[in-house]
Amino acid sequence: MQNKRVLITGGAGFIGSELVHQLAAKGTKQVIVVDNLVNGRRENLEDLPADRVQLVVADIRDSDRMADLMTGVDIVFHLACLGVRHSIHSPEENQEVNATATLKLLNTAKAAGVNRFVYVSSSEVYGTARWVPMTEEHPTFPLTVYGASKLAGECYVRAFYQTYDYPTVVVRPFNSYGPRCHHEGDSGEVIPKFLLRCMADKPMMIFGDGTQTRDFTYVSDTARGILMAGLLDSAVGQTINLGSGFEIAINDLAREIASVVDRPNAAIIHDRARPGDVLRLYAQTTKAEQLLNFKPQVTLHDGLMKLKNWYLSLENSPATLLEREIVHNWNLSGAKQNV
Repeated sequence: MQNKRVLITGGAGFIGSELVHQLAAKGTKQVIVVDNLVNGRRENLEDLPADRVQLVVADIRDSDRMADLMTGVDIVFHLACLGVRHSIHSPEENQEVNATATLKLLNTAKAAGVNRFVYVSSSEVYGTARWVPMTEEHPTFPLTVYGASKLAGECYVRAFYQTYDYPTVVVRPFNSYGPRCHHEGDSGEVIPKFLLRCMADKPMMIFGDGTQTRDFTYVSDTARGILMAGLLDSAVGQTINLGSGFEIAINDLAREIASVVDRPNAAIIHDRARPGDVLRLYAQTTKAEQLLNFKPQVTLHDGLMKLKNWYLSLENSPATLLEREIVHNWNLSGAKQNV
């Protein structure tokens, strides 16, 4: 990596910033981080070598700017997107950023002579599992505009490989968690919300009956899989799941978090189900093992402990961090609710 120039869209975000840290640790010659800082944060890139990591505050929809930035780049990792809950209240913008902008980035990267384009998709493209574990050949029936827009992006990426022989890779991370993950706004996710609420002695809120399952992967594992997809020729032209290969019901996740926080009697409450919520996700990871030599290194219990300790290391308390939480973060109003 010492001779490589890499561009990462969404690189100041949760998974993107972990990927930047891993690239910097490998001595990558230059890492260009493109982020509009709507969900990403400057502080996610602190303590990185300024001579090798450059943050460019820009919108990926600005084609002229992206063309300038891709000059001389060897690999593009495309992570920038708008999320599931955002798609419920702003579906057209979600499509514009997640799908249309991906097509434009592909065209720009190809014209610039970029050698590899890695598209970070999502397990949301599958919808609810029809069988488990879910292979990459599982039918794709997304339940949200977000999932549909990510699937459209995948189709463009695969089309560039098939039509132009352009070296692309699609990776489908399942649910990731870890330091710098989002608990706030419409990007807030279940593990950081549960963990902070439990640490602040507030009830963990489960939407629906809690029997829905997810496959959670610690962020360092997810980013390592994405990185390998950009480096190994075996990945070119492929669509690859990145997950732990382990499913857990949300009810059980809440109990596990209560145990990690040492509050076995922590309050758990149930609320109405979220619109478009997937009922079951569980990854088959054989392809990642074969093509990327990918095996998760952090167990769920250990990952939750790591994240708890990271929160404890922050200047702000869990209660203070929760001041930015939106409980029902799919509401059209976006108004904050206190529970």
